[in-house]
Amino acid sequence: MATVNLKGRDFLKLLDFTPEEITYLLDLAADFKEKKKNGQLHNVFPTKNVALIFEKTSTRTRCSFEVAAHDLGMGSTYLEPTGSQIGHKESIADTARVLASMYDGIEYRGFEQEIVEELAKYSKVPVWNGLTNEFHPTQMLADLLTIREHFGYLKGIHLCYFGDARYNTGNSLMVACAKMGMHFTAISNEKYFPSEELIEKCKEIAQKTGAEISFSTDVNAAKGCDVVATDIWVSMGEPDDVWEERIKDLEPYRVTKNVMDNAGEKAIFMHCLPSFHDLNTKVGKKIKEKYGIDEMEVTDEVFESDKSLVFEEAENRMHTIKAVMYATLN
Repeated sequence: MATVNLKGRDFLKLLDFTPEEITYLLDLAADFKEKKKNGQLHNVFPTKNVALIFEKTSTRTRCSFEVAAHDLGMGSTYLEPTGSQIGHKESIADTARVLASMYDGIEYRGFEQEIVEELAKYSKVPVWNGLTNEFHPTQMLADLLTIREHFGYLKGIHLCYFGDARYNTGNSLMVACAKMGMHFTAISNEKYFPSEELIEKCKEIAQKTGAEISFSTDVNAAKGCDVVATDIWVSMGEPDDVWEERIKDLEPYRVTKNVMDNAGEKAIFMHCLPSFHDLNTKVGKKIKEKYGIDEMEVTDEVFESDKSLVFEEAENRMHTIKAVMYATLN
């Protein structure tokens, strides 16, 4: 494993990191994963503590940060949406300075990217982005590790993203592919493509890494691709009244068995979760009652198939988050 010094760095978006630094974090995560599987202790930070700010709740992100912190020997404090005064009674700048005086690192999961950027600006300790409206960098490391574990490499892998590519997951997958020399194709209604500004940034990066960035409204554009990825059609915090428009616009881009068959025998399916692939959730039942559909962004047949690596992907959140915390604190 190459030695890269990330001590004291914030982890806010993959745009801030070089391909070599990203590879280092993936290698470190793989090493931690092997140690975890072998029962090797790596509690190297017994005197450190981290604060976890969650303005948007999450199962995977919270559990990943808490288990990773515990494995590294650190204490963690979970601040739920009602457990912090950030942006309400206390400014973001003041919150950053208060928490940085008590903790060795701060995680933020919430709304605008500018919030986590401001936290980092005023914090003297590393700040980690657990998700914002614009970016989801810890998920990207987990996705890249999962792809590398399956195929053995990243450069040249073709990833096709179906659905709404304007927000954190779609944006971040495009960035991740650009950084790592992969081929990214967003397949959707054209009004759901990422912003032109971000597309241009990624194309500039792609010129240096050999990546390809493309867009299509044709579901058959995924023919022969290696990875089919998607996400829920309505992001957390959006109003319920957007469902009708999203379903109308994105139903043609549901990931089905036909999509996977078109991608080919070697293709895998990925989803950052949660997923509305059946009626076993309150939201799923509500959508069924209102709009008459049993499955949304992916069919249950694909989600439960041998091609689906969604749970390996979810586990890798913890290993990659551990790598981020270790690298920026060590």
